[in-house]
Amino acid sequence: MAASPSVVPVVVTAAVGPVLSASSDFSNLREIKKQLLLIAGLTRERGLLHSSKWSAELAFSLPALPLAELQPPPPITEEDAQDMDAYTLAKAYFDVKEYDRAAHFLHGCNSKKAYFLYMYSRYLSGEKKKDDETVDSLGPLEKGQVKNEALRELRVELSKKHQARELDGFGLYLYGVVLRKLDLVKEAIDVFVEATHVLPLHWGAWLELCNLITDKEMLKFLSLPDTWMKEFFLAHIYTELQLIEEALQKYQNLIDVGFSKSSYIVSQIAVAYHNIRDIDKALSIFNELRKQDPYRIENMDTFSNLLYVRSMKSELSYLAHNLCEIDKYRVETCCVIGNYYSLRSQHEKAALYFQRALKLNPRYLGAWTLMGHEYMEMKNTSAAIQAYRHAIEVNKRDYRAWYGLGQTYEILKMPFYCLYYYRRAHQLRLHEQLTESEQAAQCYIKYIQDIYSCGEIVEHLEESTAFRYLAQYYFKCKLWDEASTCAQKCCAFNDTREEGKALLRQILQLRNQGETPSTEMPTPFFLPASLSANNTPTRRVSPLNLSSVTP
Repeated sequence: MAASPSVVPVVVTAAVGPVLSASSDFSNLREIKKQLLLIAGLTRERGLLHSSKWSAELAFSLPALPLAELQPPPPITEEDAQDMDAYTLAKAYFDVKEYDRAAHFLHGCNSKKAYFLYMYSRYLSGEKKKDDETVDSLGPLEKGQVKNEALRELRVELSKKHQARELDGFGLYLYGVVLRKLDLVKEAIDVFVEATHVLPLHWGAWLELCNLITDKEMLKFLSLPDTWMKEFFLAHIYTELQLIEEALQKYQNLIDVGFSKSSYIVSQIAVAYHNIRDIDKALSIFNELRKQDPYRIENMDTFSNLLYVRSMKSELSYLAHNLCEIDKYRVETCCVIGNYYSLRSQHEKAALYFQRALKLNPRYLGAWTLMGHEYMEMKNTSAAIQAYRHAIEVNKRDYRAWYGLGQTYEILKMPFYCLYYYRRAHQLRLHEQLTESEQAAQCYIKYIQDIYSCGEIVEHLEESTAFRYLAQYYFKCKLWDEASTCAQKCCAFNDTREEGKALLRQILQLRNQGETPSTEMPTPFFLPASLSANNTPTRRVSPLNLSSVTP
């Protein structure tokens, strides 16, 4: 079906239904605005409110369209007409969260839109029952273990439709969500990728895909559609993967092509600066964002983290009161209030509000991590470990949770465990703070002391990792002798030999140039005198297997 210049192209195929195309460049912002307005309507009709809001906000940031170019509603098919009464009634029930009632009246409908709402109502009904079955006496740590009983039935039905190629982009999205909820990650990724090809304008599919990508290598192997939506996805995933320089460049490019008024992009830039601890820049952007969008709640918990770090009590108090007036039952509001009480050293109250946030949404990452911090302050290490592990279950990329586990096991004087978690934290974060580096270095030193003083047998990878980190750490501190000792140890291992040799050359060059070593030693250094390059034992138990073990 040919499309006029003012209409978003819609290609109809028998196998998958309508496919909304999205070009790969930003040369025609008017066309992009039409696409955003269209997808905002389509997602709203299907109850996908967060995706609808995202699209509407992005469309709002672009110039208004003249009347002659406004998008007409999509054509109604014969199946849509037959299901219209049932759909209209069911959508009214759906909107007031009567999901079972909505599903009842949609049973047997054949149109793509009605079928999606039928399946989505059943999914949300299962989610609601899961929450209802969790009594208030159960804390958020237990709540995360309750399952949606509808998932397996939904998977069977959607799988049949998928095999018959009868799912449109929205159906594929829902199928991917069900697979993710069942922890079938590989299958979920494949389905979400397929959904982005079939319906590239649906932000929800991109966002779900983003949540399953754990590193840059996984990202490289994804076969993604060549569309302007991909640029928003890449900017978002780079932020999540702590590839902040790449993320900021992507967001700057989006601003340059015409999205300078997008509150979403501005907030994401603020979050990116928060992640690299550029506190002044992040605070400045958040303050501007608050002026432009004073009733915004998204990302305000991140804003409160910055206020907390700067000990800005009055500003944090004002933010907490303000968000309470807007919506006190939002997870972000609970986290902001928790940060406020934490700053006042009222850690029991802080933990209570983080628990409230998790009752509202047990998969809210920030609350798990913050609650772990509060339990640490209260010396409740077992609860802190449990909270941090739940944070990692929600998002394996959260370096703060890995680092928190490292600190907890360091307090418990368990160097093998804390080494593993510290290493994971530093693998995930490219940008390290000096205080964190010092603590990690102390952990690695303690690790080396323990394994060689007690004759512990270790795996080469663990030992080489410790020496590589310490060599780089002492080099940055200009402690040439210590850096040289650790670099020489690196030369004994295949995986760090070249790095060790390169560092030794750099140290020699700096010494020849008269570079003065530091006179201050930031951490105590001890290396057993008997340790030599030829005295390298092999491993008995691998810390790589400790993530699921509770000591």
